[in-house]
Formats: sequence, structure tokens, C-alpha cells
Amino acid sequence: MDATNPPPVATPVAVAEDKTVAIVSYLTIIGWIVALVIHGNKKTRLGSYHLRQALGIYLSFVLAGVANWVLVLIPFIGWIAIPVLWVGLVVLWVMGLVAAVGGEMKPVPLLGEHYQKFLGTAFD
Repeated sequence: MDATNPPPVATPVAVAEDKTVAIVSYLTIIGWIVALVIHGNKKTRLGSYHLRQALGIYLSFVLAGVANWVLVLIPFIGWIAIPVLWVGLVVLWVMGLVAAVGGEMKPVPLLGEHYQKFLGTAFD
């Protein structure tokens, strides 16, 4: 990060009704769809942010499922990498949910900024 683009800071921004979309977006893909519908009625920065984060995590789970088919063929390395990959994604999911509960616009480690960049202004 350079001086013109400082690192994101966990910013408490929300009242209870704003947090609803953020929290529900992490409660399975069905919860994400429900959060998207709720967000359509009242758009908030927090809701948009966590819809992007949660969608990024869900897409990462899909990619991990595809990667399993390749990794399972690699003896030992793949057998270790598969559980590490899944546990890592669950940890990111929990961290995103915790940030949503806290009303923070805090990206999940490693991938969160990429999710925001890739999904751009989706859900704004």
C-alpha cells in the first residue's frame, strides 16, 4: 500500500438494521440471496460490502471444490492441502461473519481486498 491508497481500516459504521444484511449474507447461500433481496429495499454501504465479501467466500468454496479433484490425485501433498484449504476457508467465513456482527467494513485476510476489487461496485 502506498500513501495514496492507505490500507483499509475496520470502521464501525452500522446501526442494528444495517447489520442485518451483513450478517444474513454469511448464513449459507440461501441467506445470501435473502440478504440481497433485503438489501434491494434499503441499500447500505455495510450491506454492499458484506454481500461482496460473502459472495467472494462462497465462490472460493466452489473453486476449492474444483481444486479437490486435482489435489486428491497428488499423494501426500494433496492429502494435506485439501483439509488446510477447507479449514482456511471456514476461518475466513467466520472472520467475515464476526466483522459483520461488529458492524465493521473489514476485509477477510488474504482475499478480502481481492473480493472487493473483483466484484467492484456490485450491490451498490
